[in-house]
Amino acid sequence: MDRIVLRDDQWERIAPLVPGKVGDPGRSGANNRRFVEAVLWIARVRAPWRDLPEGYGNWNSVFQRFRRWAKGGVFEKIFGALSADADFEYVIVDGSIVRVHQHGTGAKWGPRKQAIGRSRGGLTTKIVALVDALGNLVRFVLLPGQRHDSVGVAPLLKDLDVAALRADKAFDGDALRADLNDRGAVAVIPPKSNRATDIPCDFEMYKWRHLVENFFCKIKGFRRIATRYDKTDTSFAAMIHLVGSVLATR
Repeated sequence: MDRIVLRDDQWERIAPLVPGKVGDPGRSGANNRRFVEAVLWIARVRAPWRDLPEGYGNWNSVFQRFRRWAKGGVFEKIFGALSADADFEYVIVDGSIVRVHQHGTGAKWGPRKQAIGRSRGGLTTKIVALVDALGNLVRFVLLPGQRHDSVGVAPLLKDLDVAALRADKAFDGDALRADLNDRGAVAVIPPKSNRATDIPCDFEMYKWRHLVENFFCKIKGFRRIATRYDKTDTSFAAMIHLVGSVLATR
């Protein structure tokens, strides 16, 4: 287990951001570091909660605490604080499909309300992620697997001041190009082959689009993200925010 727990310097950056610290209102949390590492263990090895090693505490207590933090937006707030110094010289967007395991279905209101859709590969969820000029996660949205990647761009760019957006030709749309133009941002997006008129693209700048692919490779090293086992989009997003926080401290 030593291979996947947090280093001391990583925990020193996360510790001030978690609730339940000594001095916080209400009851102090029982060993915050052990709890965070327990959730990280689950994310890394893709194990069911019931298989959590005893050294991390009672599995149900850890799971219930995870759900409270997920619903309260704690993991999102931690990630937001650790990623606040993003490099917005340019940003890169892309989407990636993850399979939904049969244990990831059955949540209240049905799969459509939990960002689960059906595509050729079966039940899937799509992660549309925005990374900065260094390849670090800035934001992401979850969509049903059959939805087009471009649907997630508007919420990702909301209130951001970016100089350029790099994306593959799946994002080549007039609406997105017009929005970027209004922002004064450069669209580094290759035109689709069926366009009536050719649109120039700086392919030297476009080469750096691989940074978003590198990000997906890193985050899918945590197997509970590579395959979705969480019934609710809230829990799945919390896992991504936690892993994104850990990657931000490396």
